[in-house]
Amino acid sequence: MTESDSLLVLILDDQRYALSLPAVDRVVRMVAITPLPKAPDIVHGVVNIQGRVIPVINIRRRFHLPEREIALTDQLVIAHTAQRPVALVADAVLDVIAYPAKSLIKAEDVLPNIEYMVGVVKIADGLILIHDLDKFLSLEEENFLAHALDTH
Repeated sequence: MTESDSLLVLILDDQRYALSLPAVDRVVRMVAITPLPKAPDIVHGVVNIQGRVIPVINIRRRFHLPEREIALTDQLVIAHTAQRPVALVADAVLDVIAYPAKSLIKAEDVLPNIEYMVGVVKIADGLILIHDLDKFLSLEEENFLAHALDTH
Protein backbone atom coordinates (compact mmCIF):
# COMPACT_ATOMS: atom_id res chain seq x y z
CA MET A 1 0.00 0.00 0.00
CA THR A 2 1.16 3.51 -0.68
CA GLU A 3 0.50 6.75 1.17
CA SER A 4 -2.15 7.54 -1.47
CA ASP A 5 -4.04 4.41 -0.38
CA SER A 6 -4.14 5.77 3.17
CA LEU A 7 -6.79 7.94 4.79
CA LEU A 8 -7.00 10.16 7.84
CA VAL A 9 -10.33 9.28 9.46
CA LEU A 10 -12.17 11.98 11.39
CA ILE A 11 -15.51 12.17 13.17
CA LEU A 12 -18.34 14.69 12.79
CA ASP A 13 -21.55 13.87 14.67
CA ASP A 14 -20.71 10.17 15.01
CA GLN A 15 -20.17 9.81 11.23
CA ARG A 16 -16.75 8.88 9.86
CA TYR A 17 -15.26 11.02 7.12
CA ALA A 18 -11.82 10.78 5.59
CA LEU A 19 -9.24 12.76 3.70
CA SER A 20 -6.52 11.33 1.53
CA LEU A 21 -3.39 11.22 3.69
CA PRO A 22 -1.18 13.12 1.20
CA ALA A 23 -3.54 16.14 1.59
CA VAL A 24 -3.05 16.21 5.38
CA ASP A 25 -0.14 18.08 6.97
CA ARG A 26 -0.86 17.53 10.67
CA VAL A 27 -3.49 17.39 13.40
CA VAL A 28 -3.37 19.89 16.26
CA ARG A 29 -5.43 20.72 19.33
CA MET A 30 -8.01 23.45 19.02
CA VAL A 31 -6.66 27.00 19.20
CA ALA A 32 -8.40 30.37 19.21
CA ILE A 33 -10.02 31.18 15.88
CA THR A 34 -9.93 34.83 14.80
CA PRO A 35 -13.07 35.85 12.88
CA LEU A 36 -12.50 37.12 9.34
CA PRO A 37 -14.81 40.08 8.54
CA LYS A 38 -17.26 39.48 5.68
CA ALA A 39 -15.98 35.94 5.19
CA PRO A 40 -18.12 33.43 3.29
CA ASP A 41 -20.39 31.32 5.52
CA ILE A 42 -18.10 28.34 5.12
CA VAL A 43 -15.16 30.15 6.80
CA HIS A 44 -15.01 30.18 10.63
CA GLY A 45 -12.03 32.56 10.57
CA VAL A 46 -8.26 32.12 10.67
CA VAL A 47 -5.73 30.54 13.01
CA ASN A 48 -2.02 31.06 13.48
CA ILE A 49 -0.20 27.73 13.27
CA GLN A 50 3.56 28.11 13.67
CA GLY A 51 3.52 31.58 12.14
CA ARG A 52 1.26 30.65 9.23
CA VAL A 53 -2.20 32.24 8.99
CA ILE A 54 -4.56 29.47 7.89
CA PRO A 55 -8.29 29.76 7.11
CA VAL A 56 -10.57 27.50 9.16
CA ILE A 57 -13.24 25.88 7.01
CA ASN A 58 -16.65 25.04 8.51
CA ILE A 59 -17.08 21.53 7.14
CA ARG A 60 -20.29 21.08 9.13
CA ARG A 61 -21.88 23.83 7.06
CA ARG A 62 -20.41 22.46 3.83
CA PHE A 63 -21.89 19.01 4.58
CA HIS A 64 -25.22 20.46 5.83
CA LEU A 65 -24.72 19.03 9.33
CA PRO A 66 -26.23 20.65 12.44
CA GLU A 67 -24.13 23.52 13.74
CA ARG A 68 -22.60 23.27 17.20
CA GLU A 69 -20.23 25.34 19.28
CA ILE A 70 -16.57 24.55 18.79
CA ALA A 71 -15.23 22.77 21.87
CA LEU A 72 -11.74 22.78 23.35
CA THR A 73 -11.70 19.00 22.80
CA ASP A 74 -12.15 19.44 19.03
CA GLN A 75 -9.15 19.03 16.79
CA LEU A 76 -7.90 20.98 13.79
CA VAL A 77 -6.85 19.01 10.75
CA ILE A 78 -4.28 21.12 8.93
CA ALA A 79 -4.40 20.11 5.29
CA HIS A 80 -3.88 21.68 1.90
CA THR A 81 -5.77 22.19 -1.32
CA ALA A 82 -4.01 22.86 -4.59
CA GLN A 83 -4.19 26.60 -3.75
CA ARG A 84 -3.64 26.91 0.00
CA PRO A 85 -3.41 25.37 3.44
CA VAL A 86 -6.72 25.02 5.29
CA ALA A 87 -7.78 23.95 8.77
CA LEU A 88 -10.83 21.75 9.31
CA VAL A 89 -12.57 21.43 12.68
CA ALA A 90 -13.21 17.79 13.60
CA ASP A 91 -15.01 16.42 16.65
CA ALA A 92 -12.20 13.85 16.82
CA VAL A 93 -9.52 12.31 14.64
CA LEU A 94 -9.62 8.54 14.82
CA ASP A 95 -6.76 7.06 12.90
CA VAL A 96 -4.83 6.67 9.71
CA ILE A 97 -6.02 3.62 7.82
CA ALA A 98 -4.84 1.86 4.70
CA TYR A 99 -7.42 0.47 2.32
CA PRO A 100 -7.22 -1.81 -0.68
CA ALA A 101 -8.13 -0.03 -3.91
CA LYS A 102 -10.85 -2.63 -4.58
CA SER A 103 -12.76 -1.48 -1.46
CA LEU A 104 -13.18 2.06 -2.86
CA ILE A 105 -16.53 2.83 -4.44
CA LYS A 106 -16.23 5.94 -6.62
CA ALA A 107 -18.56 8.83 -5.74
CA GLU A 108 -20.24 8.83 -9.17
CA ASP A 109 -21.12 5.14 -8.66
CA VAL A 110 -22.92 6.06 -5.41
CA LEU A 111 -24.70 9.19 -6.61
CA PRO A 112 -23.89 11.10 -9.81
CA ASN A 113 -22.83 14.74 -9.31
CA ILE A 114 -22.31 14.37 -5.55
CA GLU A 115 -20.27 17.31 -4.33
CA TYR A 116 -16.97 17.19 -2.45
CA MET A 117 -16.70 13.38 -2.42
CA VAL A 118 -14.09 11.12 -3.96
CA GLY A 119 -15.88 7.97 -2.88
CA VAL A 120 -16.78 5.60 -0.11
CA VAL A 121 -14.64 2.90 1.50
CA LYS A 122 -16.30 -0.19 2.92
CA ILE A 123 -14.69 -1.44 6.10
CA ALA A 124 -15.69 -4.24 8.47
CA ASP A 125 -17.85 -2.04 10.70
CA GLY A 126 -19.33 0.43 8.23
CA LEU A 127 -18.60 3.04 5.61
CA ILE A 128 -16.20 5.96 5.46
CA LEU A 129 -16.97 8.93 3.19
CA ILE A 130 -13.81 10.22 1.47
CA HIS A 131 -13.79 13.91 0.63
CA ASP A 132 -11.86 15.96 -1.90
CA LEU A 133 -10.41 19.11 -0.35
CA ASP A 134 -9.82 20.69 -3.75
CA LYS A 135 -13.60 20.78 -4.27
CA PHE A 136 -14.45 22.25 -0.84
CA LEU A 137 -14.13 25.91 -1.80
CA SER A 138 -16.05 27.56 -4.60
CA LEU A 139 -14.20 29.95 -6.88
CA GLU A 140 -15.86 32.88 -5.08
CA GLU A 141 -14.81 31.55 -1.66
CA GLU A 142 -11.29 30.88 -2.92
CA ASN A 143 -11.01 34.41 -4.35
CA PHE A 144 -12.25 35.94 -1.07
CA LEU A 145 -9.65 34.01 0.93
CA ALA A 146 -6.88 34.88 -1.48
CA HIS A 147 -7.70 38.59 -1.13
CA ALA A 148 -8.34 38.52 2.64
CA LEU A 149 -5.19 36.60 3.47
CA ASP A 150 -3.01 38.76 1.23
CA THR A 151 -4.11 41.81 3.24
CA HIS A 152 -3.25 40.26 6.65
